[in-house]
Amino acid sequence: MKVQGMKRQLVGMVVRDMMDKTVVVQVERLVKHKLYKKYIKRRGKFAVHDKNNSCRIGDKVLITESRPLSKTKRWRLSKILEKAV
Repeated sequence: MKVQGMKRQLVGMVVRDMMDKTVVVQVERLVKHKLYKKYIKRRGKFAVHDKNNSCRIGDKVLITESRPLSKTKRWRLSKILEKAV
């Protein structure tokens, strides 16, 4: 059941920051294999809107789902949880 008005939030790592006001965030999740019952890491990359260009590669960030901002951007930067060293 999907709750109306609730936007998905994900935590991931910035892997690319070369674009203006856009970063690419990689999100890892664990999925259980149907037959072997072993947990497997699955990765997804999301184009995220960063209006202040504040993110750098290696930052841990919280992203929130939003309306389509461009052809590929459907996520916004909520906050930077951890800065890269």
